[in-house]
This record gives sequence, C-alpha cells and structure tokens, in this order.
Amino acid sequence: MPAAGQPSLAELVATGLVACAACLVSLGVAADDVLFASKRITPPGEYTSAIEGPAVDASGNLYVVNFQRSGTIGQLAAGASQSQLFAQLPAGSIGNGIRFDRQGRMYIADYKKHNVWVIERGETTPRVYFHSDQFNQPNDLAIAADGTLYASDPRFASPAGGRIWRITRGTDGTGRGEIMSSTRRLGVTNGLDLSPDGTTLYVSESNSRQVWAYRLDGGKLLDPRLVRGFSDFEVDGLRTDIDGRIYLARLSAGKIAIIGADGSLQREVPVSGKQPTNLTFGGPDGRTVFVTQKEDRFIEAFRVDRPGREPCLQMPGMCGDAETRSSR
Repeated sequence: MPAAGQPSLAELVATGLVACAACLVSLGVAADDVLFASKRITPPGEYTSAIEGPAVDASGNLYVVNFQRSGTIGQLAAGASQSQLFAQLPAGSIGNGIRFDRQGRMYIADYKKHNVWVIERGETTPRVYFHSDQFNQPNDLAIAADGTLYASDPRFASPAGGRIWRITRGTDGTGRGEIMSSTRRLGVTNGLDLSPDGTTLYVSESNSRQVWAYRLDGGKLLDPRLVRGFSDFEVDGLRTDIDGRIYLARLSAGKIAIIGADGSLQREVPVSGKQPTNLTFGGPDGRTVFVTQKEDRFIEAFRVDRPGREPCLQMPGMCGDAETRSSR
C-alpha cells in the first residue's frame, strides 16, 4: 500500500497514459489512428475505368474525374461515402489530372482536346485556361506555391516518349505555356509533383518504370537524377509529403510505394484494389491519402504519419514549422 499522500501504482500508470496520449496529439498523431491501412470509402462502379486526377480543396472536398460517364468531375464531400456530380466538361473533352491553387481555382488537364481548363472558386463552369495543338495528351498536373503548373505530356505511340510543360498565369488570367527543355531524353512522362521547397520536380515514367528528379530553373529541367526504378509493374501518379517523401501509385501491383528523396524504398502500402491509378493528400490535418482505383472504379483511403505538401500550401499554418522544411 502506498504511503499516505502518495499516488498508487494504478494512478501513476493512468497519469502516464494520459501524458502519452497528449504527446501523440501534440505530434499530430491521434491515438486512434491506424496508419497505412487502406479501406474503400465509396461504392464500386461510381466512376468509369478512367477514374483519375484526385485533388482536395481547402474545405476538404475530394474531386475525381469521370464520375459515372466520361467528361465529368465528381465531388466527394468531406466525410461523405458517395460522390455526386460537380461539373461537366464541354463535349469531347475528358479530364485526367486536377489541381487547386491557393485561391481555390481548380485546374483540369483535358487529354482529348489538348486543354487545361480552370474553374473559379465557387463556380462549376469551366473555361479554357491554356490550349496548345502541340500537346500529345496533357495527363497529370503539379502546382507550385506561386500557381505555376507543370503538366506531364506523354506519347504512348511509337516512338514512345514524353515532355513536361510549364504553364504560368498571365495578367489576363489565362495560361502561358512552354515545353521545358532537358539534357536527358524523357520517357513516357506520367505522374509528377514538387519537392516541399519547390526546387525539384519528380516525374514517373510509364515505360521505364522509373522516377526521376530534376532541378528547376525557369523553363529548364536540370541535373537529371534517377530516384528509383522498379523491375515490374507500371508506375503511375505520385505526390509528395511535407518531408519530401514520394508516394507512388504502382498500377497492377496493388500498392502505393513510399520512397525517400534519396531513393530508398521506405514502405509499400497494400491497397484494396489491384490497379491504383493516382492519389492525393487531404483530410483536416492533411494526413489522409485518397487513392483512385481502376479496378471496380472506386476511391479508397488510408491515414499516414505526416501531411502532404499541397494541404500545407492551401492551409497556411496547418503544418507549422514543417512548411518551411526543404527537401533534396
């Protein structure tokens, strides 16, 4: 029996558990979080087999292309379990990648009509932001803190290859695009995203099953560096977290690979479907990863330990000092 005035063993244990839980919360890790365990969150068949382009706005709503039919954009409201129609692109246009800027504008890559569309915050009607007949087929998008867009532009037909476009906002509110130069011949460019400090662009290549890093200098892709390659299964969309790790969809492998900026394979997250096409970060703390699944055409999600780069850009202050952390 403890001496008078001294806490019992049970009281000490309870106090320690409370302190531990408080510590976890202060680190941004909720005590009831199960990390890296993916679960389906929408019904199968909501989208077409071209389900792609997941992106989350500052209010936590998720947007995905090709809801029920081609050329549409679906919206999954924060906390909802079923999507609804958000917007319809003009006839003949089919979206792929989606991104949001800090002002809440939505940008959509239209691979059929060679456009990048924009939908202003609070609206649902798209207008052409940038068009070029030189596009092969604009595929995925990445966005910088200043609103600069980077678009992958793959060519799947022989001779296979690809390009990256840099699209900046003109004074009239429309885009100004240029094909970026590179000292390396690019493969079939697919997924892409920036490092947290915005100095490096990561690009996945479908044909080589590799992820490459490039130092950005205006319209130039400099110092090409192989980050990591895989011996099997195609690579698809990718996103970075605030620490510079790369989350990569491995189509047909049924996994999301988490890769360090140094190329180390840190983890592979098994997902519910076998054909993850793309992913994005969201949730109230930026630590939920949403995955689009070509197989059975649904969305799934899993929790992670650190927030994504983009949520930290959209909601300043959410990620604290980590926002200014640089990455290789």
